[in-house]
Amino acid sequence: MEAKAGLPEFDAKVIDQALEAAQRHGQSLRAETISHETPLADGQLKVSAQCISVTVTNGQVCLNLPLGIGSVCLPVPSWIPNGTAAQACLDICTKWGIPCGVEVTVSVAGQQIIQKGFGCSC
Repeated sequence: MEAKAGLPEFDAKVIDQALEAAQRHGQSLRAETISHETPLADGQLKVSAQCISVTVTNGQVCLNLPLGIGSVCLPVPSWIPNGTAAQACLDICTKWGIPCGVEVTVSVAGQQIIQKGFGCSC
């Protein structure tokens, strides 16, 4: 998919910081596994990256996702009117410190209304 200009998107610097935290975790797990300090783990980690403001338009919320995923539109329930301010939060899914997907959660007035994963599950 390709990112579309004008859609809300997450800050690249914040994404990089979340990825760096995941990489540190992966390195630590590998070192502990090699030294036999901990039992073998699955290496899976979900790191919160950022929340951004979005707006409901035509019954959906559209935004650009990082890591080459591109533009996505997520449906919202019809009881949420067009023009409603919402919040989209991004979690990065990793295995052994390597990003393998993202999870987006959309909330309105503090209530989670949709959650969608792209790539590996968190």
